[in-house]
Amino acid sequence: MNDVNSTDGVDGVLDEDRAAAALTALGVRSGAVLLVHASLRSLGPVAGGARGVLGALRRAVGPEGTVVVPAFTTENSDTSPHYRARVRGLDAGAVDAVRAAMEPYDPAVTPAPSMGALAETVRTAAGAGRSAHPQTSFAALGPGAGRLLAGHRADCHLGEDSPLARLYEADARILLLGTGYATCTAFHLGEYRLDRPPRRSYRCVVAARGVRQWWEYEDVALDDGDFAALGAAFEESAADGDVRIGRVGAAACRLVRLRPAVDFATDWLTEHRAATVR
Repeated sequence: MNDVNSTDGVDGVLDEDRAAAALTALGVRSGAVLLVHASLRSLGPVAGGARGVLGALRRAVGPEGTVVVPAFTTENSDTSPHYRARVRGLDAGAVDAVRAAMEPYDPAVTPAPSMGALAETVRTAAGAGRSAHPQTSFAALGPGAGRLLAGHRADCHLGEDSPLARLYEADARILLLGTGYATCTAFHLGEYRLDRPPRRSYRCVVAARGVRQWWEYEDVALDDGDFAALGAAFEESAADGDVRIGRVGAAACRLVRLRPAVDFATDWLTEHRAATVR
């Protein structure tokens, strides 16, 4: 694990130049494939807001690098925590109205409001691509976007037929930009690599040949409840260079190699979740 330092702007506002320099100091390299989780609020004032942050990320990875973000859409599912919170306390008629108003997933236009401003900025940027999964899509900008996003099977949220597996193959880095391991999506790939992971049913609204319909499917039961503890354990045992810690603006940040993080997650989850079951 490596610690690096960076500085804010002297006026208290982080501009694109300083943000790009801080990312480089953290270890982001030209040509990198970067999976980004960001809390823009934690950065403090940023010139240009989310667009300024995206500009800094793209400058740090250079013209050959690719920026990837989760663009998940829990809003069109009635098996998601988002839905359960939304309908809690409503009568049957109101619940029916909520369900009727849910829009089918369209990778070109469906927003991902719960994923934050940076994800929406990437998703809507000129030249951005987005994967096909109606619940757990990813958006990306850069020359590697097409390869990383292709083949995201609709019955595979975050497993071998998702962009996470392509990011693993690409030896991507995870940038936790003011966020912690509790939001580290890559750990979910470790869940898929468990021996016979638990599965559950999911349901969401899709458009099949232009017709709105509900679609139900089975996939791995995703659970991020122990990811903070998993991340702390990974960081404690990480090899030199697998985790770099520093600041961008006011935010504490981590740059993490995705492959060793997923490999560690697979072993850790195998041990700890089996122990919980026992």
